[in-house]
Amino acid sequence: MANCYLRSLSGMPHPPNSISEPPASHSRVVIKPGPFKAVASNQSSISLSLTNVTSTFCNSSANKIPKSSSSRTCAVAAEPVISESEDRTESGNGVESKEEKYAYQAEVSKLLDLIVHSLYSHTEIFLRELVSNASDALDKLRFLSVTEPELMGNDPELAIKIRSDKDQGILVIQDSGIGMTKDDLISSLGTIAQSGTANFVKALKENKDTLGGDSSLIGRFGVGFYSSFLVAKKVVVSSKHPKSDKQYVWEADADSSAFIVREETDPDYFLERGTAVILYLKEDAMDYADPNKIQELVKSYSQFLSFPIYVGREKAGATKVSTEDSGESKIDLQDKKTYSYELVNEIKPIWMRSPREITKEEYHSFYKTTYGERLDPMAYTHFNTEGEVEFKSLLYIPGMAPFSSDKTTSEHKNIRLYVKRVFISDNFHGDLFPHYLSFMKGVVDSNDLPLNVSRELLQESRIVNLMKKRLTKKTFDLFESIMKSENKEDYKKFWRNYGKYIKMGVTEDKGNHKRLSSFLRYYSSKHQEEMTSLKEYVDNMKEDQEFIYYFSSESVKSARNAPFMEKLVERGYEVLFLTEPLDEVSINALKTYEGKEFVDVSKEDFELDDEEGQEQLEEEFGPLCDWMKEKLGERIARVEVSRRLTTSPCALISGKHGWSPNMERIMRAQNLGDTPGLREYMASTRILEINPKSSIIQYLDDARMAGKSGTSDLVELLYETALMSSGFIPEDPAGFGARIYDMIATSVDADSKSYEGYQDEEAAQNYEDIQPPNVEYYEPQTVVEPEIV
Repeated sequence: MANCYLRSLSGMPHPPNSISEPPASHSRVVIKPGPFKAVASNQSSISLSLTNVTSTFCNSSANKIPKSSSSRTCAVAAEPVISESEDRTESGNGVESKEEKYAYQAEVSKLLDLIVHSLYSHTEIFLRELVSNASDALDKLRFLSVTEPELMGNDPELAIKIRSDKDQGILVIQDSGIGMTKDDLISSLGTIAQSGTANFVKALKENKDTLGGDSSLIGRFGVGFYSSFLVAKKVVVSSKHPKSDKQYVWEADADSSAFIVREETDPDYFLERGTAVILYLKEDAMDYADPNKIQELVKSYSQFLSFPIYVGREKAGATKVSTEDSGESKIDLQDKKTYSYELVNEIKPIWMRSPREITKEEYHSFYKTTYGERLDPMAYTHFNTEGEVEFKSLLYIPGMAPFSSDKTTSEHKNIRLYVKRVFISDNFHGDLFPHYLSFMKGVVDSNDLPLNVSRELLQESRIVNLMKKRLTKKTFDLFESIMKSENKEDYKKFWRNYGKYIKMGVTEDKGNHKRLSSFLRYYSSKHQEEMTSLKEYVDNMKEDQEFIYYFSSESVKSARNAPFMEKLVERGYEVLFLTEPLDEVSINALKTYEGKEFVDVSKEDFELDDEEGQEQLEEEFGPLCDWMKEKLGERIARVEVSRRLTTSPCALISGKHGWSPNMERIMRAQNLGDTPGLREYMASTRILEINPKSSIIQYLDDARMAGKSGTSDLVELLYETALMSSGFIPEDPAGFGARIYDMIATSVDADSKSYEGYQDEEAAQNYEDIQPPNVEYYEPQTVVEPEIV
């Protein structure tokens, strides 16, 4: 890894032949609680006075630390303090090595606890941070080697290798990057929240003319390295700078307030250059010693880094090891772990290439591989943005809408954010991409996105808002390209799959109403087979039409037969049919389109010009309206003569602020929508409109004035029939059915009696018409017998 490429390693590289190596007899200063003074015997004195160091870092009640020295939460304005030098014999090869113990520049026991338990919500983040640090170290070496090719030495490979030892619970992340000197280890790892990357970038900006170019360095914060304590009880960093003859080790325990720096003596960790981070895993983190787990995490977080990442797997077998015994050289066969390495980041970040160089097949292949899809995407857009915020993005419209579209949008993790090809997050809760566009899939890679110290959560920042606006605009441009395609079936397919998301956007995103409204499609009274757009509707409006009329229903068939349509169809006005649950909600949110208001033809505020004689009809049938209202009671607000009916005898109209029939069905289906008393209140705002030209209404008025019996039942039947024909649900379906059966029975009885009378009359007529059989009849004759004389 590298200076600050541990997110907190050194800044500028050492100039040639200027490596500062401390003498072997370094002194040691022991830090004790309370005020103290530390003096180094073999060097110029180092004194430091601390009073009342509290858990709120960078705050001293006795000594006022300047703001410039304590501006960052976790940094303390103090030099690393040496504590007692000790001679130490390594147990492995008998080599004596002097180790020096140093105190951190902060109240580390509390600070590390803060980092481990507060900044990171998932322990697996540690691997992302350490691999990113390694990538930074490699990137820095590649940059510096342009002007100093000798830094590469005999090993030109720039790579990251990860291996583990399950038996000992050890995980090693090794890179062949720039490495660190002893001073780098002390100053960078000993100062928590100091970022060598940030210092390096600052130096680049200050020395553009001499250094030239730019370097794509990932980290700007100095705490990423310490995420290793999430899973490790002990962390060892072994590093060698290419300009240094010696390799040094930084070592610390998770619960310690100090760290040790010593010379590397273990041949297993000797490096030509670079850094190896050795983690001694906690008992509850042994899963991270599994190569499969490591490979999975690398693919998730570091798949698109520009440097190859290899994960090692143990190979069984004996290894020849050379040893010396009594001055004689021997070769023994010993069991030693060896590893075979597998490249795990083979997929290249396609979005980093120029769109002109990428074929359609490559785009489709990347989409299928990245998201595990079988279908080709419906469309895609690849773009770079420049200006106030710069980022690259590749967005796809999936070939089919997700089956889980009923889930909350927070469960959709389709947009992946990368910072310089390092995966950051795919869960934004609408911060980076609108909720209603959650079906979109793709990647966003930013070089200057501000992140918090953990690089895990997005901040509410101006740059994030700018990114969100530009991503949304580019997505709309993609939709528009489909809409304007010569193949009209493309947009039909898009609307079938994603129309509900566009309607959701109308309800949520007021600022983008103008663009979203252009994508909306509806059936209408003049387009019952093919859907029409709002623009087409407005272009085809009659000259005297002031409003955009609509009606909500379950289907096109039920909408076109609704009684509310009669007068409008007669006048040739087009009416939009809202047949989906979100249609009415989106129209109510939209309110207007190109200056034309939306009007629901089933509401009381719908008005048409009065016809001649309307006032006379209202006066003539006013008593009937009052009488019907008395019969129906509080179930309706009032009864009035209709201006919208031509053939139907009556219809039930929703109040101005009441539920339409379709909205009532939707609210009934909601778990919390059927609030007690609310439905009854909405029902009480309905208005029963009667058609005075209907023979049924005229008969009812005559029967009322004549006092005929059965008129109350007829009013009930008319009301419940109006409920059904207007799209409402009857309060008493069984009672309504019983009245229908009674009416049928009455009709049947009347028909039966009529039929019986008809049969009697026909029988009598037939009897009269029956002729006697063809028999000769003779008139009786009187026979006179002769008298007997």
